[in-house]
Amino acid sequence: MLPSQEASKIYHDNYMRNSRAIGILWAIFTICLAIINVVVFFQPYWIGDSVNTPQAGYFGLFHYCVGNGNSNREFSCQGSFYEFGSIPSGAFKAASFFVLMSMVLIITCIGCFALFFFCNTATVYKICAWMQLLCAICLVLGCMIFPDGWDAEVIQDMCGEDTGKYTLGNCSVRWAYILAIIGVLDALILSFLAFVLGNRQRDFLQEELKAENKDDGY
Repeated sequence: MLPSQEASKIYHDNYMRNSRAIGILWAIFTICLAIINVVVFFQPYWIGDSVNTPQAGYFGLFHYCVGNGNSNREFSCQGSFYEFGSIPSGAFKAASFFVLMSMVLIITCIGCFALFFFCNTATVYKICAWMQLLCAICLVLGCMIFPDGWDAEVIQDMCGEDTGKYTLGNCSVRWAYILAIIGVLDALILSFLAFVLGNRQRDFLQEELKAENKDDGY
């Protein structure tokens, strides 16, 4: 074997090993992002009561529970994504739609993993990168639109008169909202990494082709 061919083979082996390891981590964190997305969509813990609210309760994108004021903390729960009219605010409806779209995109991205067995690796990475970027955009829109619905009457009854658009009054942000923001950052990082992996894969294939042509005397 010629020295240039041997060096090319070593480089190829090292690159494939490192690329495969990074790709596996990227896929694992993509699955984690999908789990985050499903959780924040269905869990009704985006905002909730505090020690200063007259009654207990919590709100999600479309489902919410409000206490009856008794000390036994019994809740009356309402709202369903399948009954759009039961969602207390137009902003909540829009936020629900965008978070749902982000969930569909990231699940579709996971489904695209099967394409690695049939299509060019660089192309699949870029398809997933665009899906993850769109997922991040939809999540951002959901997180930004959601506070616009805080002026709904049922929220003002629980959080106080000072509650309004983008003003939470006596209530507080809960863990699902924070998790959604973490999901945005996760989606952006994964999208950037997928673009990098796709471009590196393309550049590597071009360099490998040039090396083969050079060794063949072209």
